[in-house]
Amino acid sequence: MVFEVKQVLRMKEGTDETSYVKTSYIQRQVLSLTKSLKEKAIMEIYCKEQPTTLCIADLGCSSAEPNTLGVVSELIDAIEKARREIGNGHQEYQVYLNDLPWNDFNTIFRSLGSFEDNLKKQVGNNFGHCFVNGVPGSFYGRLFPTKHLHFVHSSYSLMWLSQVPEGIEDNRGNIYIASTSPQKVVKAYYDQFEKDFLMFLRSRSQEVVPRGVMVLTILGRKSVDRYSKESCLEWELLATALNDMVFETWSSDIILRSRVNFTIYAGFHRGIKATHIQHPSIHSICRRNKFYNGERRIF
Repeated sequence: MVFEVKQVLRMKEGTDETSYVKTSYIQRQVLSLTKSLKEKAIMEIYCKEQPTTLCIADLGCSSAEPNTLGVVSELIDAIEKARREIGNGHQEYQVYLNDLPWNDFNTIFRSLGSFEDNLKKQVGNNFGHCFVNGVPGSFYGRLFPTKHLHFVHSSYSLMWLSQVPEGIEDNRGNIYIASTSPQKVVKAYYDQFEKDFLMFLRSRSQEVVPRGVMVLTILGRKSVDRYSKESCLEWELLATALNDMVFETWSSDIILRSRVNFTIYAGFHRGIKATHIQHPSIHSICRRNKFYNGERRIF
């Protein structure tokens, strides 16, 4: 039986020691690296537009409450500082938390009471209202009404593809791009990433208000080589371990015929820029930063 990615992909639910809430260390580090960039961006859109209700969307929010609601809290705090400086009255916020339908939204929702209490303590008596909604669905398509969002945030999510790339049947014994992967497999992964990223941009271009802002943090690689150890070695090691485990139970023929491929891709920044240049009417790039988290490139 074949399942669509959106039917099965999700982070580990719950709050136990093996849950995504407790193990998403790298994601938290990345969020801290981009904190000042996000705050500056949302303050700029607020000061320009000063909307009655500011609409924020976090795409690929997962179930890690400290990550997701922590970002929202920082964004609102930044806006409240700008609001006080301008001298505006109460500000309303509409926050959308998006992920695939099988995401553990309940872990986040159970934290909303303490989240709002902390906001009121943080901001004070002049805090307006913050309405939070879950939006299950794939961000590789429309999710929101036309010209509705002022600020879109997505971190460590756009590396996940909408589907397994087509035409990679020859990638046997591997679960991702590897040193033994045929060149057409490498190209298929890039083509799928480019197709998905373009669909993401087209969808958001219809949903974001004029002069709206997006801050996207994407896992990348330093090398132009699509097979590079920084982005592929760990998957090769995992594939080796999985093959060894399967070999203990089944024959090598079954292993060679198995077709398990991960729906993930670490892009190169020039490739992402090229995708945007091909369709310049979608969005304009105001700023592109590169961060390094160990050996990983993030942009």
